[in-house]
Amino acid sequence: MNNKLTTSINKQTWSFGLGLAFFVCVLIGLISSGWWLTKMLVEQEHSPVNSIVISGEMPYTQRAEVLSAINDIDLGNFFQVDVNDIQQQVSALPWVYSVAVRKQWPSEVKIYVVDQTPVALWNGDFLLNQFGKAFQADKKQLKVTLPEFFGPEGTELLALENFINLNDLLEYRNLAIDELVLSERFSWQLTLNDGVMLNLGREERVKRIQRFMDVYPLIKTHLKQQKKQQQQQKNNRKKSLKQAVDYIDLRYDTGLAVGWKPVTDLSSNMNLKKQQKSNRTVMFQYAMFQNYLVRNYSFKKNDLHTKELTLNV
Repeated sequence: MNNKLTTSINKQTWSFGLGLAFFVCVLIGLISSGWWLTKMLVEQEHSPVNSIVISGEMPYTQRAEVLSAINDIDLGNFFQVDVNDIQQQVSALPWVYSVAVRKQWPSEVKIYVVDQTPVALWNGDFLLNQFGKAFQADKKQLKVTLPEFFGPEGTELLALENFINLNDLLEYRNLAIDELVLSERFSWQLTLNDGVMLNLGREERVKRIQRFMDVYPLIKTHLKQQKKQQQQQKNNRKKSLKQAVDYIDLRYDTGLAVGWKPVTDLSSNMNLKKQQKSNRTVMFQYAMFQNYLVRNYSFKKNDLHTKELTLNV
């Protein structure tokens, strides 16, 4: 009886001892793990950013410009780096449209940059993006030739929308808009890629463009016929002048007026227009229009350099 009681007490003592030893081991392990984690966190808290990854759609912005923009930001502590500060600094670059920044543990910052998409020049000094927003950037970096828009402040989106709509119509005649002018009275003028200037006025722009597209082949046919007639005049070959369309005034309900210029004067005239572009800020004003409307073709010689053809359609 006494032996059994002694054996039971010994077992309980061993069980208690083993349980206590296990508890002490677990406690030591937890304390050690906590100390190690605390040490790691303290070390990581003071670790700098060791890697900056720059990616995105950047046909104009250079990687060096992004790095220069964040040069004043303290990257000595990974956990204290504010991604909003980086985003703000990079967004201030002239060609940048949007920026996304995120941190990746343990020491990396990723920057994703999307550049502006320029679609037109605006008032000589600005650029327009695909959303009709004006911005300033170095035009020398442009990779393609862009159309030029001129108009009052606040009409950027209106000018872009009309450019897209009217240009789509002109594509049917293999034509495109090189220049769009919107006056302060909201009168529209277009210069096409073949040098012809269209005066559309303030109303019914689409209808007037369609009228121009219907008549323009007739005008070209007239030029070809005139060229053949000049070739047949052997005695007057040296004195004959080749002609080209200078402008077409479409501000009529049913007709249009066509102004002509000799080909020999086109180069000097283009240089004059380029000089005018550098001096204007809002719009072009052409003072050369003289409009006549008759039922059939008729020519009126005003001087050596100008002729008008007026059509009724």
